[in-house]
Amino acid sequence: MLTFEEKIDILDSFPELTKKEVSLGRVNYHYEESVIDKKNVVYHLHPNGNGFVYAGELKGYQTDEKGMVNIRNYSESELRSIVYEAIESLSPQEDPEEMTMEEWVNDNDQTLVVMKEGDMWNVYAGLDLDGTFNSYPEATDFLDKEGFTRAY
Repeated sequence: MLTFEEKIDILDSFPELTKKEVSLGRVNYHYEESVIDKKNVVYHLHPNGNGFVYAGELKGYQTDEKGMVNIRNYSESELRSIVYEAIESLSPQEDPEEMTMEEWVNDNDQTLVVMKEGDMWNVYAGLDLDGTFNSYPEATDFLDKEGFTRAY
């Protein structure tokens, strides 16, 4: 289980989120550009490690009646994936023809690029295709297992 501080470090790495301190040492993270009334992406992250991510617009997650998923026991890659997906679900939808990409680096300063092409997520090492995945979480899980982290 990640500590409160580790979760804060991960969440602070998302520049699109705004940190809001609330009562009892808890923290919320808002996505101000949300296309729906829901702006809380992370709700009541507590110093004991408990907290929730809004997944009401996502498939594949068991949510409570408010659309929240408990992230107490999430790994780094699981937390990054659900937060990324939550932000994407609250974002204005891009033209499906546009590609989305991000860089990932490892401790040896090697860079891989994950890129959305059509309905698939491809991972490239330079011009070489390193892997193709059905979803962003699958691609990021692969990158995490290979020792890469998202570059900002």
